[in-house]
Amino acid sequence: MNIPVDPASPCAGPRRGVIDEGTAAATTRRDAALGQRAARTRDAILEGARRLFLDRGYAGTRIGNITDACGISRAGFYTYFRDKREVFNALGENAYRDILKIVSRWEVMPRPCDLPDVIGWVRAYFAFMDVHGAFIFASGPSAPADEQFRTSSRRMQMRVAFLLGANLRGRQAEPTIVPEALGLSIMGMLERAWYYCRAQELPVGDDDIIRTVARLILSDLSPAH
Repeated sequence: MNIPVDPASPCAGPRRGVIDEGTAAATTRRDAALGQRAARTRDAILEGARRLFLDRGYAGTRIGNITDACGISRAGFYTYFRDKREVFNALGENAYRDILKIVSRWEVMPRPCDLPDVIGWVRAYFAFMDVHGAFIFASGPSAPADEQFRTSSRRMQMRVAFLLGANLRGRQAEPTIVPEALGLSIMGMLERAWYYCRAQELPVGDDDIIRTVARLILSDLSPAH
């Protein structure tokens, strides 16, 4: 998973020491005040930009392309975003927040957990990928080219891998030494399975894929899970 988050973003995390809490609070207040109609316009900009970044890449997408895709004026665009980088960053923030929610489900999953529990979690991960998968797969080659931005993205990716790996490691009979390795392996399996099943639409049923992935995850946990 490649989750691009600008190093100046509130979602970039304390490890870079650059969170602007005032900016984060202001953004929250602004979003709350937008109203339903304005929120729909903002969401339409994000969705239109998501498709364009996938098709054209970040460098090949201009603000005019985004406004044309959404049917709004440039002035309308600037009501919600300063530039296309802020749009790209918002997409990354949304993906990061949502994946943290998915990973945190392991913290409240029963001990021992059983196959239906893990199947439910895999379904939730697939639902996350249904929303963010195209952006995640495109974000590597599409992301802004500066190294600071890419370094921040890699850090966020490793943070998610660590959290997932740490949750799963606590359920293993022989805990994996490096939780990031466990997290990245599970994420890679989930996202590739989703890609084959949903993006490429290969002739294998969703339920069969999800159950198989869940069994593989469960088999790597302790005998009592």
